[in-house]
Amino acid sequence: MALAVNKPLIVIFTAICLDAIGIGLIFPILPHLLQEVTQTEDIAVYVGIMTALYAAMQFVFAPVLGGLSDTIGRRPVLLISLAGAAVNYVIMAFAPSLLLLFIGRAIAGLTSANMSVASAYITDISPADQRARRFGLFNAMFGAGFIIGPVLGGLLGDYWLRLPFIAAAVLNACNLLLALFVLPESRTPSRQQIDLAELNPLRPLKWIVSMKGLLPIVSVYFVFSAAGESYGTCWALWGFDTFGWNGFWIGLSLGTFGICQTVCQAFLPGPATRLLGERGSVMTGIACASIALLVMAFANQGWMIFAIMPVFTLVGIGNPAFQALATRQVEPDRQGELQGLLASTVSLASIIAPLGFSSLYFVTRENWPGGIWLSVIGLYAIAVPLVLISTRTAGTLQTENAW
Repeated sequence: MALAVNKPLIVIFTAICLDAIGIGLIFPILPHLLQEVTQTEDIAVYVGIMTALYAAMQFVFAPVLGGLSDTIGRRPVLLISLAGAAVNYVIMAFAPSLLLLFIGRAIAGLTSANMSVASAYITDISPADQRARRFGLFNAMFGAGFIIGPVLGGLLGDYWLRLPFIAAAVLNACNLLLALFVLPESRTPSRQQIDLAELNPLRPLKWIVSMKGLLPIVSVYFVFSAAGESYGTCWALWGFDTFGWNGFWIGLSLGTFGICQTVCQAFLPGPATRLLGERGSVMTGIACASIALLVMAFANQGWMIFAIMPVFTLVGIGNPAFQALATRQVEPDRQGELQGLLASTVSLASIIAPLGFSSLYFVTRENWPGGIWLSVIGLYAIAVPLVLISTRTAGTLQTENAW
């Protein structure tokens, strides 16, 4: 019985890892790929558009695929997503024009929206007492994929810019065959018509006005998420312009960042919260990120980035602490609404921020590529008063509930 359960989990976790690899795969090679296709050096805005397009497709289609899996079953939706991912990477491997690259990246965002279906599948096949552990593995597999993706993309891209996409297509095709022969259906399809109103990705945002004191928390999440998008949008451009990094070094730096962040988030949030408190952990994380970004803005040698990486990733101690504060802002019976709202906020930031950062980098690139990181420090500065306001209201609500 355990073996029967483990086979589907292997397929699901592999799909999650491949989704994350697909996200990170393109970061080290995207600037050179766009230069090759557009025959121009001014490609910063195109990088932002491709990053935003990917996020927008995820934002729109995650509820669609989730609802469809409730209606026709998890297995067919996952199979279609895996097939679509394999086809997409073939398109990206041979796309001769900017338009086809955009189409390929849009398909990639659509197929990666199967994360919601994978989560539902894990819930279906997991007893209540095992779900926390399995969702921990879910996050670990995503983290592993996000570490592997940039390194693989940079290493293969130095041999041929299109080679990473061919490798991703082969991996997804293998996972599709594995799922086709091994993955059973996890639930009986409802065969009911999908409620289109439930698929509106903007629907959770209406809860901002219905939950007391929620706006500051949502604003902090938006700022944190927007700041995080700067790395995926500008890192490769900045590494090439400032240090002359090739694809391998860009991928290695992103992979190192991923490893440090994973270790930090796995081991440090608990001790940091006990030592500093939740608000102190958030503020310490912001301070560490700002110090590291300041070093990056003025760095003139590549080794300095690797040296500052452990300090940089200490921002990871603040996010779990703020999540804990956020959950105390609403009543227990509305926690699901809160998480849906925060997920929508993160998605919106993933659409808007890349466009802003890529446009700003286009302006600062010629005179000072590192100047882009000062704008991220500015975002964190905006977050500070919002954190103070939201943590104060969280404490107020906790006192009111005690009465």
